[in-house]
Amino acid sequence: MLLLNTVEAMGALSQGMIYAILALGVFLSFRTLNIPDLTVDGSVVTGAAISAVFCSVYGSPFLGLLFAFIFGCFAGAVTGLLNTKLKIQPLLAGILVMFALYSINLHIMGGKPNIALTMSDTIYKRAAAVFPEEYSAIIVGLLFLIAIIIAFFFFLKTRMGFALRATGDNEDMVRAYAIDSERMKVLGLSLSNGLVGLAGGLLSQYLSFADTTMGTGMVVIGLASVILGEAVFGTKSLLRRLIAVALGAVLYRFVIAYAFHFNMPVSDLKLVSAAIVIGALAIGTFSENVPFKLIIGKKEV
Repeated sequence: MLLLNTVEAMGALSQGMIYAILALGVFLSFRTLNIPDLTVDGSVVTGAAISAVFCSVYGSPFLGLLFAFIFGCFAGAVTGLLNTKLKIQPLLAGILVMFALYSINLHIMGGKPNIALTMSDTIYKRAAAVFPEEYSAIIVGLLFLIAIIIAFFFFLKTRMGFALRATGDNEDMVRAYAIDSERMKVLGLSLSNGLVGLAGGLLSQYLSFADTTMGTGMVVIGLASVILGEAVFGTKSLLRRLIAVALGAVLYRFVIAYAFHFNMPVSDLKLVSAAIVIGALAIGTFSENVPFKLIIGKKEV
């Protein structure tokens, strides 16, 4: 069958909205600040670990998500400080923090490589008691995603948000206007990894487990979502761009769901992710070099 069944489609949509939050975090560092940040592979596990501990030990999934965001911000701040204060290249700074987070995440999880949440309280279990069970995960993801996109949009429209965006566009100009570009970098990387940590927290509660290896390749997933969303849905305005990034993550998850649907080996999924990124980049390059118009009658769309 070419079409996904209901369970596969619902799962892809639910996970897609979680990955959309991660993609928005990657968008902030990769597109807004123009910094390739590899901290993501570590901070997403930090968020998942913190969330899992709060669910399993303290029975507080909402506090788990709050601290997942906070600890993600801390991880991003360390990367930013290594870059701005010690003058370490951002790529290397991200790699160093990512390596350090592996050990820190193990300590957070009590030295165990994974934590199961099958018997613990999560927001998804609480939502299933309030909303129709088959749609509860989608409703939770949608509420979080809408709230984050709205907050993200209005933040980037503030004076600080404009300064953050200008830092990525032209750092020399920002300094000429007496704006502390180093502070903006630390802030941007903090918020970026905070969103990634929140996504990790949601993912662990959705999957009912946290694992030290679940962050492998997350930065590629985030980049794939950003590039795919921008190539397919456009970037004409800031709000449209944010929505495009979120939709790119959902589209990415549906591509992965189709790969599973056709029994593709798990070992080939990284190849699929790389192919998605290459394809999205090719679409962007093709549309720039060979502009085209879709004409319906006398109206151009």
